Formats: sequence, C-alpha cells, structure tokens
Amino acid sequence: MSLSDAAGPDAPDPYELLSWYAEMGVTEALDETPRNHFADPAPIGERGNEQPRFRSLPGRPVPPARPIAAAATPPDDATLSARTLAREARTLDELKSALARFEGCALKATAKNLVFADGNAQGRVMMVGEAPGADEDRIGLPFVGRSGQLLDRMLAAIGLSRKDDVYIANTVPWRPPGNRTPTIQETAICLPFIQRQIELADPDILVCIGKPSSQALLGFKSITASRGKWVEYDTGTRRIRAIATLHPAYLLRRALDKRLAWRDLRALRAALDGKN
Repeated sequence: MSLSDAAGPDAPDPYELLSWYAEMGVTEALDETPRNHFADPAPIGERGNEQPRFRSLPGRPVPPARPIAAAATPPDDATLSARTLAREARTLDELKSALARFEGCALKATAKNLVFADGNAQGRVMMVGEAPGADEDRIGLPFVGRSGQLLDRMLAAIGLSRKDDVYIANTVPWRPPGNRTPTIQETAICLPFIQRQIELADPDILVCIGKPSSQALLGFKSITASRGKWVEYDTGTRRIRAIATLHPAYLLRRALDKRLAWRDLRALRAALDGKN
C-alpha cells in the first residue's frame, strides 16, 4: 500500500504538497529531534546506522530538481542587458525569444513558464497587468485564472474580446513565488521588455491594470486616486492615450468597487468610439 493510500482518500497528494512547499519558499524539513544546524557534520564512519531523513516514496519517481543559476547577475548589468536585448528585437516573436534567453531576473529560476502575452497583437487596446499568478504560470498565458475570467466578462460588457480586440501582457513575465508583488528591482529589470512590447504592438490605447503596472509605466503613486484619468504614454514612436483601472483580483475581494471599474470601462469604450 502506498503512502497516499495509507493517508486516506481526503489527504493531499504528498508530491503536490512538497511542490507547494517548494513554491512557498520552504527549504528545510524539521523532525522531533533537536539538531544543532551550526555544528560540523559527523564523519561518515561515526554516523552508525543513522537513517536518511528523506526517502523516495514507493512506486513514484523523485522529480528532478530545478537548475539553480551559479551566480546572480548584478542588477545594473541585468538592466543594461535587458535594454540591449529589448532594443535588438524587431518583432514580438523576437522579443519573446529574447526574454526566453534572458537570465538577469531571478524570478525565471522559480517560475514554470515564461508568460509573454495573449490576445490579438493587432488590437487597438493593450492591457498590462502586474505579474503572472499560479494559473498563468502553469498555462503560460496572462489572466487565465479567476481574475482573468472576470476581466473577460468586463471586456465583453463593452463589446470587446481578447481574441479580436485586446492584447494582454504583464510588466513582469515570470511569477513571483507565492504570488507576492514583484519587487521594485525585479520590475525595473523587466521594464525595458514591456516598454518594447508596447512599442512593437503599437496600440491606440494602453490600459494599466492595478497599481504596480500603472506605477511602472505611467508613474502613478496611487491607483485609487489616479484610476480613470487619461494621460499620454510615449511608446517611443508616438504618443498614445493611457488610462489605469483596478485589478480584477482586487475587484473579486471588493465587489463594491466594481462600479469604479465600470466607469473606467465606459471611458475606454467612449475613447474607442471617438466620443471623448
């Protein structure tokens, strides 16, 4: 009988549990016996019959460990490398390939997939969020979880769809562990890529979703105070209209604020129709 069978039908799969611990940043398992972690390990001959603290479970292979970079790239060097790679990309496909080769962001080592973009790159609207979540990291596409489903319904309410009208990306293309907010340094390192992505997509309107995106791209300090306000964004080739709105994940927690997002969506629809 396997460990999974012994634990009962409602117990979590031990391998999924270990994977979850790893994603949450757990690096060590503790047992009931106190251990001095600062002491030198005993010579092999003096360990007697001590059993290993970790064993492979019967009938299931141990998954291979993820490779870890030998040394982190200094932030200034990483930012310079990102600017160079982004500028050299002449198409969105080349930019995606450049991101796949880029080793300057530590988030790449813990993420499952590069989450580059989704939707229609020829659409008039480009939406930029913060960073991928667990569902996005697993599938490799932005806004596919609960917040993405809400975003699709919000777009449909004003006659838009990501398939035909909207191109969607994130300021940071790799998921931060535990779905935490990307650090200022992580955002700064990835910023040249999303700026180049906006330039190559060349939308008519840029919509920043949530505070991190609006802060990085539009310089807004507060999403609640700045949402719904039209500003100009310089793509590098022309100036386009830009607006910030609340993140769907926030709206799932604060349903009363959906009325504010609805105002922003109506403003977006009016802008597309040439009415404001």
